[in-house]
Amino acid sequence: MTDPTAIPESLLPRGVKDFLPAKAAKIAYLKHTLEEVFSRWAFRPILPPSLEYLEVLERGLGEGLRHRTFRFDDRQNGQLVAITPDMTPQVARIVATRMNKAPLPLRLCYSGRVLRHTEQQAGKDREIYQSGVELIGLASPEADAEMVAMAIEGLQALGAGEFTIDIGQVEFFRGVMADLPLNHAQARAVQDAIARKDSSTLANLLAELAISDASRREVMALPRLFGGREVLDRAAAIVANDRSRRALENLHDILKVLEVYGVEEHVTFDLGELRGLDYHTGVTFQGFLSGLGAAVCSGGRYDNLTARYGYPAPATGFAFNLLHLLTALDRELEQRAVSHIDVLILQSGPDKRCAQCLARALREQGLSAARDMLERPLADSLAYARKMHYRWLLVVAGEDQPVRAIRTTDGVEQETSYQAVSVGDFRL
Repeated sequence: MTDPTAIPESLLPRGVKDFLPAKAAKIAYLKHTLEEVFSRWAFRPILPPSLEYLEVLERGLGEGLRHRTFRFDDRQNGQLVAITPDMTPQVARIVATRMNKAPLPLRLCYSGRVLRHTEQQAGKDREIYQSGVELIGLASPEADAEMVAMAIEGLQALGAGEFTIDIGQVEFFRGVMADLPLNHAQARAVQDAIARKDSSTLANLLAELAISDASRREVMALPRLFGGREVLDRAAAIVANDRSRRALENLHDILKVLEVYGVEEHVTFDLGELRGLDYHTGVTFQGFLSGLGAAVCSGGRYDNLTARYGYPAPATGFAFNLLHLLTALDRELEQRAVSHIDVLILQSGPDKRCAQCLARALREQGLSAARDMLERPLADSLAYARKMHYRWLLVVAGEDQPVRAIRTTDGVEQETSYQAVSVGDFRL
């Protein structure tokens, strides 16, 4: 018989989840660890709102995110508002309208949730937890290299094992495609074949076009230009247009900086990567962990974004997807992110004043402490403390009686005075 009080998962909209304490602790650990990395690189936190006017927000959204934005009427004024699907346009707006008198460069970081429409597909997240950075005011390869190096340092800080940062350059692709006689539909079809690395379909599409053999070789090379640093040399031997060659020089300059940081072993290149083609203006990159097909971080250069809000400035940045990190690192986080509580305090009898005063004293010492308010046997309290990840169970009898301190991991027991615990002379 079905329990009428049970709450089915179907009461939640598809694409969002509840996170119970164990998972929530892991997400909090991911966020806190990444924020420490950002702080070491001198990035300061910013907190954009979750709600924006749709007209304002859409100025900064690429085509890929506009149709995925949740929008609705604001009852207060009848205008359309939206829940942001990405924080980068919000940071661009804030910089352009609120921080345009501040000296450049600006190093800003953020953490928060965004919401995106997705296809009706099981397992597709609509609510995304992001932690990221934006570097405003620098156009140099060193600034782009800093983003890649920070992403690598973040993954290392989280204990990631095998991972790669896959780097692309949209200007390389644009240089190859610039002079081809393609209408909009043909250009879309060619881009789709390159993105899928479908050389057969690509060859058929190009066969219908009146282009030179050199142009055909450049386009046909795009799906195959991925791998290690040797890809840059292979590309240089194929392309002749100045725009693509400048893009390769940019990638070489970025790689030189990454070698100084000592992180080049994690870097691969994919010159046929077309993600963000309508949004990015130079280098792009994505981070992948072994065993997970989805990217755990992504970013790149977007020099035209702040100008959409009236303040032209070069910019680059990236963001981690915390839920993808959680999926990829779930086991590795088991010990790192366990949310331990220091002390559970038990006192039997009607008068609980001693236990309550001790709990207050321990909190003032910076420890986490909770009262066991249920009247139950000591063995049951100890079992509860173990299941809920308390480090110690303190059994209090009175101010003039010894306090029993039981370590939950192994049951080792010590005795000390009430006063020693209350003033911090007894170290837990």
